[in-house]
Amino acid sequence: MQKNLGQPDRIIRILIGIVAAILFFTNTLTGTAGIVLLVVGLILAATAVINFCPIYRVLGIRTNKA
Repeated sequence: MQKNLGQPDRIIRILIGIVAAILFFTNTLTGTAGIVLLVVGLILAATAVINFCPIYRVLGIRTNKA
């Protein structure tokens, strides 16, 4: 698994994951929309932590400087 996420991309993904979790756990966004947003946020945060995005690999995108 080759790293393909740059620092700004990782920060944005983590922030989106945090905002999604806050919206869900404060009951600002509930129901199906809340669950979908939470899952998307968790996936974005997980890809930021492992520094690899499978969709970027398929599309041939790299946001890191390597």
